[in-house]
Amino acid sequence: MQAGSRKNMDRMAEVVPDASSRNLQQFLTHSKWDAVSVIDHVARDVDELLGDEQRAGLIIDESGFAKQGQDSVGVSRQWLGRLGKVDNGQVAVFGALANDRFAAPVDVRLYLPEKWTKDCARCKKAGIPEDKRQFKTKEQLAIEVVRHARENKLRFGWVGADAGYGKGPGFCAALEQMGEHFVVDVHLDLNVYLQDPAPYVPTKISSRGRQPQKYVSKIKGHTVEEVINGLAFDQMPVLKLRNTTRGPLKVHAVQMPVYIWDGKGAEVKRWTLVVTQTLGTNADTKASFCNFADIIDLEAKAWMQRQRYWVERTFEDAKSECGMADYQVRKWSAWHHHMALVVMTMLFMLSEKVRHKDTMPLLSCSDIEQLLCHFLPRRDFSEDEVIRQLQYRHKKRQAAIMSHSKKTNAQNQLPPE
Repeated sequence: MQAGSRKNMDRMAEVVPDASSRNLQQFLTHSKWDAVSVIDHVARDVDELLGDEQRAGLIIDESGFAKQGQDSVGVSRQWLGRLGKVDNGQVAVFGALANDRFAAPVDVRLYLPEKWTKDCARCKKAGIPEDKRQFKTKEQLAIEVVRHARENKLRFGWVGADAGYGKGPGFCAALEQMGEHFVVDVHLDLNVYLQDPAPYVPTKISSRGRQPQKYVSKIKGHTVEEVINGLAFDQMPVLKLRNTTRGPLKVHAVQMPVYIWDGKGAEVKRWTLVVTQTLGTNADTKASFCNFADIIDLEAKAWMQRQRYWVERTFEDAKSECGMADYQVRKWSAWHHHMALVVMTMLFMLSEKVRHKDTMPLLSCSDIEQLLCHFLPRRDFSEDEVIRQLQYRHKKRQAAIMSHSKKTNAQNQLPPE
């Protein structure tokens, strides 16, 4: 296929020798192969290329897919990050293994809004297995991804995520309970303490009234934004994290211990707040929670914080070059089959970039697609075949026009008097 063309079944059948759109759709929608087993196998292959028990990170990232209609599994009006707005679509939580400038997806969980899990008939129509119909938050799906990665024997030393998972301490606390190290971006309005709040239940000082039960603290909390505004970035050390196409990425960086208390119980978490800010007029500031303490230095923590860039690039490639969002399926199994094929494709892209990293360090997914378009055998190489495909497209368009016209006429027909 030509780069940038639509990657649906009809267009693929026009290019792939001995293929038909019906057979391709059958393979995706009705075949009984196990998507989870395929994805797990891909994940282990990715681990062979990128796995490292210290340097590699498992990055959680969600991706949205704009879709029309109400029948596609999990579709609902919800926040779609790529569009930057609430729209009709599907959202999935991915896990990607990242090491230095290389990354690839290793797992995926489709998010089902509550309006889906509460509608048994709708779930059954979409082919959602009964054991998958309970509502789970995106944080819960992300924890499943991390746990499954460990079960799959993937090697990584830390877990990363954007501020969508750091809007509260719950996700980080769950990771810590699992024994995981993490570097998770946080929302600026999240409350932290610069000293141990030492929560306590006040002693009853009067014989009247009930015994106090609510925990209080004498220490004042601050939002992360307030903490950042009090920092003098020009007095912080400058760290070079990596090279980019626009020169080296340099940041001011600082770390400090902070305490997290939910204002309800006696438990207090002590984590490290890592703040980095790029140099220049349009400075980009990031704040993250980290539970490494003194195990690694500030430069390593800052490097981990900025590793999400490569995962974001990976998903851009997956959608732009590998057809991640170009599917025409409605049911659960077909959606997961499609994603399994995409992660397999991304594994191939990764293996080629790793294989040629010294001789062709700038090799991109777009480059690989262009090479495949040129060297792989194509069905549409002759004039007769191109004309045949044109006539077939016209036949399908005419059938669609007649079907629409017939439906419109039936709707407009007046009932007999």
